Amino acid sequence: MSNEKYIGLDVHQATISVAVMDSVGKVIIESILETKASTILEFLAGLRGSLFVTFEEGTWAAWLYDLLKPHVTDVLVCNPRKIALLKHGNKSDKIDARKLAERLRLHDLKPVYHGQTGVRMLRELARSYLTVVKDLSRVMNRLRRCIAVGRSPVPAEMFTISAIAAEKIPEAGTRRRAEQLYEQLDLLRHLRQQARRELLAESRRHAITAKLRQIPSLGPIRSALAVALIQTPHRFRSKRQLWTYSGLGLETRDSGEYHYVQGQVRRRKKQATIRGLNKDYNHDLKGVFKGAATRASVKPGPFQEFYQRSLAKGIKPTMVRLTLARKIAAITLTLWKKGEDFDINKLNSQAA
Repeated sequence: MSNEKYIGLDVHQATISVAVMDSVGKVIIESILETKASTILEFLAGLRGSLFVTFEEGTWAAWLYDLLKPHVTDVLVCNPRKIALLKHGNKSDKIDARKLAERLRLHDLKPVYHGQTGVRMLRELARSYLTVVKDLSRVMNRLRRCIAVGRSPVPAEMFTISAIAAEKIPEAGTRRRAEQLYEQLDLLRHLRQQARRELLAESRRHAITAKLRQIPSLGPIRSALAVALIQTPHRFRSKRQLWTYSGLGLETRDSGEYHYVQGQVRRRKKQATIRGLNKDYNHDLKGVFKGAATRASVKPGPFQEFYQRSLAKGIKPTMVRLTLARKIAAITLTLWKKGEDFDINKLNSQAA
């Protein structure tokens, strides 16, 4: 009989519900632990055999992964959106822990990547930078709506000099609200510059960012974000896996693919129906590659030449930009895996 044990953890801020299941699916231990490193390790030390642990991606996932990895056979951080079973039937911490242990035993969990600790500082700085940029965009949109009430479209200079712009608003309440939004805008602009400097300084410690900056239109910021978000190129066996992770992969639907012709199985000639791009992806990484593609389409260089040639063939601009984004993602993965420099002579239409 196998001595493998499958452990499901339902993690919360104060407590962790634990379910331990053997290789035949029998629950042998259930417990409630304090969310504390010493308590968790003491519990695991009392178990024998090969230990396989799973828990959902969340606030505590990175800390718990680093804590458990040296003490068990394998740790799998799963994507809760991919576990349909958790949404059915009764729900409680104990039930969720049992379901996680059962899905782990059946190898029916979709993993979330954890493992590269060397880029953790860069990842955190990238998150800070992206958060500040998103907050800045929200404040500018609120300010635009505030100023635009009862007037024509807001001119660009209204976002440059705060005090002068606020004085141009006639209504007192709206003017006061605009002044507060301008204060937020000024603060966020300062924070963005600070976050940008720290992100670039940390990215220089990673040699791959210098190689990625050689790719036209990728630039220092996008190169740093790509390294922080991808972490390691060896996560992806091929460029298509990176496309899917970046939201650039095509989803297809097909049915009734085969039929009999003179007693032999033949595949039908009809093409699979394309349903658009995949829905489950890393939004920040897609923004990196889409932004690079948009810039490449207007900046003189090899990518713009490809863009213009594709437009001349009658391809829609949106589809050409998608192809450019896929091409840039494929080149990024290739340079990173092989450690090569960007060579314009190797640029060809087959890259995407």
